[in-house]
Amino acid sequence: MAAQVYVGMSADLVHPGHLNIIAKAREYGEVIVGLLTDEAIASYKRIPFMTFEQRKVIVENIKGVKRVIPQKTLDYVENLEFLKPDFVVHGDDWKEGVQKQTRQRVIEALAQWGGKLIEIPYTKGISSTTLHQAMKEIGTTPEVRLKSLRRMINIKPIVRLLEIHNGLSGLIAENIHIDSPHGKKEFDGMWASSLTDSTAKGKPDIEAVDVSARMTTINDVIEVTTKPIIYDGDTGGKTEHFVFTVKTLERLGVSAVIIEDKTGLKKNSLFGTEVEQTQDSIENFCNKIEKGKQAQATRDFMIIARIESLILGKSVDDAMKRAEAYLAAGADGIMIHSRSKTADEIFAFCRRYNSLENRKCLVAVPSSYSNVTEEELIENGINVVIYANQLIRSAYPAMMRTAKSILVHHRSQEAEMDMMRISEILELIPGGK
Repeated sequence: MAAQVYVGMSADLVHPGHLNIIAKAREYGEVIVGLLTDEAIASYKRIPFMTFEQRKVIVENIKGVKRVIPQKTLDYVENLEFLKPDFVVHGDDWKEGVQKQTRQRVIEALAQWGGKLIEIPYTKGISSTTLHQAMKEIGTTPEVRLKSLRRMINIKPIVRLLEIHNGLSGLIAENIHIDSPHGKKEFDGMWASSLTDSTAKGKPDIEAVDVSARMTTINDVIEVTTKPIIYDGDTGGKTEHFVFTVKTLERLGVSAVIIEDKTGLKKNSLFGTEVEQTQDSIENFCNKIEKGKQAQATRDFMIIARIESLILGKSVDDAMKRAEAYLAAGADGIMIHSRSKTADEIFAFCRRYNSLENRKCLVAVPSSYSNVTEEELIENGINVVIYANQLIRSAYPAMMRTAKSILVHHRSQEAEMDMMRISEILELIPGGK
């Protein structure tokens, strides 16, 4: 009986390094590839370009691969203890970084039955990270961007979105990341905020910026980013107009639109009952959702219903009644909003919402209850968290301080410590250097 050789890989971009690993593994026996699932990959870096099934078809057709099985976590141990392979073959590039602990657990597992780890020297000149970066610089297609949000919601414990209001803020959302013990942590997508787009244009947040102007901002962001976008659709406007907004967004590759169940002149929700705001009837808003769903051309585009009941001082009962009706009308998810300083009423809604038979994606925007952590949101069933206005709110005070400093000192030197260097700005913009 031939020896069993286990090779774990993502195989999102198959390159000569992968083929070299498999060729070396064949020298030791029959090769079983543990192909990381989308969930496993998303636990430590961006979701793969290709789905698990697409990657599986490719790996199954590589010469020398006997069998492909799913590896559901970054950790190999579950599969190894099931198969008890004679060898595990891996590149020698995992001795440091996020996979260092994974490597040690592989060694410990193999020791239980006398298995051996074979490490192959890193293939020089080939880097998955570099290839991924090159693909990102090329850009993406509307279809790929559009589909990516649903994929993320299905495989990630929470999808993290950051507000954008121009191309520069889009670049921040696209590129900012930190290295954590669990891998690279970054924003998964972007929130095309009506509030911050209006503010950046010096306009009030009353839908004074028309859809055409909003689409100009979206185009600016799309040209320099690859991540999915959720569009803040305010009330959606007249139902007849909303239909065309859906078609435009879908054509551009925007993944979703969120519309709120209010009518009349738009007032920002965080004013609550301090200003006159009127909630739409359930019947009218359901009709808007239905017409929007009928207008879309693909199954991937999402229409998410934003419930304003808690904002307007109404009960969780009212919010739940609306949630059930909106889901029945075809909404792909619910955004529950609150201006409370705590998340108590949000979580009270979550507990009841999570028991619905027709439960779909749940979105939270913790602007007022900003002390709540993502871990707490996950525990309460939140699927998407939107940081809806933090970039514009932080940019304005910084610009005010710089402007005042110039007036006070009759020069800009004193403000230099708070600014990026010109060279950093040029390097931030692709092609600027």
